[in-house]
Amino acid sequence: MILPIYQVDAFTSKLFGGNPAAIVPLEKWLDDATLQNIAAENNLSETAFFVKEKEHYHIRWMTPVSEVPLCGHATLASAYVIFNFIEKNSTKIKFISKSGELIVDRNGELLTLDFPAHKPRPVPINELIRKCFDKEPLEVLENGFYLLVVFDSEDYIRNYQPKIEMIKRIHPHAVIISAKGNEVDFVSRMFAPNEGIDEDPVTGSAHTVLVPYWSEKLSKKNFRVLQVSKRMGELLCEERGDRVTISGNAVLYSTGSLFLSL
Repeated sequence: MILPIYQVDAFTSKLFGGNPAAIVPLEKWLDDATLQNIAAENNLSETAFFVKEKEHYHIRWMTPVSEVPLCGHATLASAYVIFNFIEKNSTKIKFISKSGELIVDRNGELLTLDFPAHKPRPVPINELIRKCFDKEPLEVLENGFYLLVVFDSEDYIRNYQPKIEMIKRIHPHAVIISAKGNEVDFVSRMFAPNEGIDEDPVTGSAHTVLVPYWSEKLSKKNFRVLQVSKRMGELLCEERGDRVTISGNAVLYSTGSLFLSL
C-alpha cells in the first residue's frame, strides 16, 4: 500500500518556524494500530489523518503515543493540503472530529479555524505546582485536557526551563503557561509530556482555552498572540461566545509516500 504524506509548518509564514505536522490523506480508515505506528514513525507532535465523507472530511490526530481529541495546528495543516492539492478552488472546509464540527476558511494565504471554546475554571494552587515553577502563579485553571497556569511576566514564560518529570505529575494530559504580552496581547507555551510531547511548538487547541480566559481578563475579543517556543508561532484569535477563531499561515516543507505492508 502506498499513501501520500505531506509535512507542513503551521502558524508561520517562514519555513522551519511554527509547528510541523504530518498529514496523511486516506481513501478509507486503516486500523488504529497502524495509524498509531505511522504517527510514532513520523515522531512529530501530531500526525493528522482524514477521509472524505460526502461533502466533509472526518479527521483524527495522533501524537507519537496516543490519539488526542483536538489539534489546531494539524487541522490547519490538513486544510492547507486540501486547499492546495485536493480542492484547489475551495475556500471552506468542514471537518468532523471527536470534538464536533470544525470549520476552516481560506482568505488568500490566511487560514482560519473555527473551533469550540473551552473556558477554564479556577482550581487551587498546590505545592507541586509551586515547586514545578519556582514562582507563585497569579492563577491556575483547568478545562479537561489542559491545565492553565498564569504568571505576571512574559519574560518568565520565555525563559522558563521546564521540569518535565514534575509537569507529568501536575496534570495527566497537558499544561499551558501564559502571561500578558509586552507587544502582543498574551504569550504562552504548552507542555504535554504524558502525551509524548515535552513541548509543543505552537498549539491551536490550547487557544480554545486561552482566548476565553484572556477575553475576560482583558475585556476584549480580538487578539494577536505569540506562542514563544523555540520555533515561535503567531496566531490571530477572536472570542465568539461558545466558539473561537484561530488564524494563521502555513508553509509546505515536504511531500512524499508511505510504503506499508499490511
